[in-house]
Amino acid sequence: MRLTYKDAGVDKEAGYKQVQLIKDMIKKTHTPGVLSSIGGFSGLFQLDTKAYKEPVLVSGTDGVGTKLRIAFMMDKHDTIGEDCVAMCVNDILCQGAKPLFFLDYIATGKLIPEKMAKIVEGVANGCIKAGAALIGGETAEMPGFYKEDEYDLAGFCVGVVEKDRIIDGTNIEEGNVIIGLPSSGIHSNGYSLVRKIVFEKEKMSLDDFIPELNTTLGEELLKPTRIYTKKVLPLIEKYDIKRIVHITGGGFYENIPRIVPHGLKAHIDTSKINRPVIFDLLQEWGNISKDEMYSTFNMGIGLVLIVDKDEVDDIIADLEEGKEEFVVLGEIQKGEEKVSLW
Repeated sequence: MRLTYKDAGVDKEAGYKQVQLIKDMIKKTHTPGVLSSIGGFSGLFQLDTKAYKEPVLVSGTDGVGTKLRIAFMMDKHDTIGEDCVAMCVNDILCQGAKPLFFLDYIATGKLIPEKMAKIVEGVANGCIKAGAALIGGETAEMPGFYKEDEYDLAGFCVGVVEKDRIIDGTNIEEGNVIIGLPSSGIHSNGYSLVRKIVFEKEKMSLDDFIPELNTTLGEELLKPTRIYTKKVLPLIEKYDIKRIVHITGGGFYENIPRIVPHGLKAHIDTSKINRPVIFDLLQEWGNISKDEMYSTFNMGIGLVLIVDKDEVDDIIADLEEGKEEFVVLGEIQKGEEKVSLW
């Protein structure tokens, strides 16, 4: 008997069909710098060097974590790609970088073209929101390694920033003001704890309607991670933003100390945060302490800006003009503990 690759569980024809399904959605993300088309061995992007004196490329890579399990359980795959883009572009935004292009990687036990196309649709939508071009990707069918109905998803983005405009936090000083921009919900971190609370402890179903949320549990947990680039890049271009923090895994207690210099601390008034109801419910259902909540989740603040007190009024005016919600969380003070929440 002569075996084929398909006999081993890899369907090349399904891969070809997927490419046809995603061509148009990928094309919608393309920007003037894109030189390649789908189907090549790599993606080509021409940097507009005339727009920069000393351009510096900034890169970031990430996945979606165990939030994928929620997508599997709901059999809903058209937003999880947006999470992947958000996790990458929000990270490079912290250095002041404008996203240029993005690539994705999907590994699955069985390649179902329509499902893969839904994932890429989410990636493409995220790229459009970020202003990045989706110039390449890879879908790997790996039978026997992943379950047939499961997949993993990762992404990689590249951005650019002017060398003398890199945000590195070296000029953070006492008196700087801390501004928080709201999250859209849980984003893409802490889902191992979320699943333990709702499935193991509370024995809940994703179809359960939660009156306090006015939606089902599943719809709430699958809300895409917010992408901040188009709101924040204009501020970066106009003001001397001292530092930007993407509140991801580790919450406030892990992410904020990473950018605070020795001898200073971020003093934050948590009472000013308009916490999404889901966090109150999770804390109640799981009987979780405040410290644990703030060291695991974003708690309603997805991005933090450290700004000069002399510029804070103008920045706030710009945020208000752009109808962007924000909260003044506190300020940088002298101290050794890096971050204090009260």
